[in-house]
Amino acid sequence: MTSLSVEMLAADAVEPITSAGNAQLGIAVLAGIAVIVLLITKFKMHAFLALTIGSLALGSFAGAAPAKTIASFTAGLGSTVAGVGVLIALGAILGKLLADSGGADQIVDTILAKASRRSMPWAMVLIASIIGLPLFFEVGIVLLIPVVLLVAKRGNFSLMRIGIPALAGLSVMHGLIPPHPGPLVAIDALGANLGVTLALGVLVAIPTVIIAGPVFSRYAARWVDIKAPEKMIPQRPSEDLDRRPSFGATLATILLPVVLMLIKALVDIVVDDPEQSLQKVTDVIGSPLIALLAAVIVGMFTLGRAAGFSKGRLSTTVEKSLAPIAGVLLIVGAGGGFKQTLIDAGVGQMILDFSKDWSIPALLLGWLIAVAIRLATGSATVATISAAGLVAPLAADMSTSHTALLVLAVGAGSLFFSHVNDAGFWLVKEYFGMNVGQTIKTWSVMETIISVVSLAFILLLSLVV
Repeated sequence: MTSLSVEMLAADAVEPITSAGNAQLGIAVLAGIAVIVLLITKFKMHAFLALTIGSLALGSFAGAAPAKTIASFTAGLGSTVAGVGVLIALGAILGKLLADSGGADQIVDTILAKASRRSMPWAMVLIASIIGLPLFFEVGIVLLIPVVLLVAKRGNFSLMRIGIPALAGLSVMHGLIPPHPGPLVAIDALGANLGVTLALGVLVAIPTVIIAGPVFSRYAARWVDIKAPEKMIPQRPSEDLDRRPSFGATLATILLPVVLMLIKALVDIVVDDPEQSLQKVTDVIGSPLIALLAAVIVGMFTLGRAAGFSKGRLSTTVEKSLAPIAGVLLIVGAGGGFKQTLIDAGVGQMILDFSKDWSIPALLLGWLIAVAIRLATGSATVATISAAGLVAPLAADMSTSHTALLVLAVGAGSLFFSHVNDAGFWLVKEYFGMNVGQTIKTWSVMETIISVVSLAFILLLSLVV
């Protein structure tokens, strides 16, 4: 699950780096994934190196020239880091400001005081869903991680009991609800009504996020009973602080990028004219980079200065925030490189070729095609774009409501079983301090539950609307 710029770049790759047939390409995909999993689990190799070697192995098995494989991998790594690297860095700075100033403590103490132990997973899924409404998945992750880890640590919760509901809230918003890029592209491709899609998407999202979040987290916490990783937990502020930011100021700082992006999304829908000066302004201030940068700059005053930080202390806080995320950036970037190698090898086209003659209902067909492309490429938005393009002719004779449901079915399929070729898989793994097996048993299963449960509700809705 990567940002729009990364996904669109991937989707635009049209000339395969190999002329291998579909059978050879399918074997190459399985072999490349097997190499990555084997190197990490059996030989305990660092994920960055394993993903790099796995990408080269994939190209070799597919018969691609080494130079083309290297070019695809480095292009994917570069575009992924360009798309999410700055966001992760800004999120880390904001998280460190929250932690060192005592702002994160203030948020966590308030949540723990207001929500009962039983209602905590429900509180987390609600917070994540609200924050995730206008945000890219990665931005939501970096904003929520400090709060999730501190709540788990301070309340002595299993990390999965708190983390899974938060991840579910973000993921459901990403796959099903406009103005996220995947649903918006599918709405455009299928000629669906935005308002109807949004309304039906919310109807599907509510029960889905409950089942995949608070309900599933009970089982995930039993399967993977881990505590929040110490290296990722924001440390308590120094005892020399005389004061800490207020709850209101801290919450406003966290929500600032959410509000800016939501304003952009609403203006895009209402104005829908790129030449209008209002839309030009909101397109800038509502972009993820500018919105997060604004939150960091504001946070230096509402958090840092409010806690009595000097200019030197602020500079030190920023510097210390960046070192721990170097490994995360490299792993997420390598995940994007592997994904780009898959796409440039022609895997997406291979799936489309196979699916041309499938004779099944339109909603299920859209979901299955998106699932296949998602499994092969690791990209939710590429899966949505490709599947929507393929089933677009079927939408011509559909009612308004069923066209909207087809958009949702494609979006649901695009979330199916995130694994080692998805940069989001590595983002979750590193932030939560899990190994590959634990990440599959929690994050990957949660994504699959979201995909399957949302499809079930979409099919039920198709019988009554």
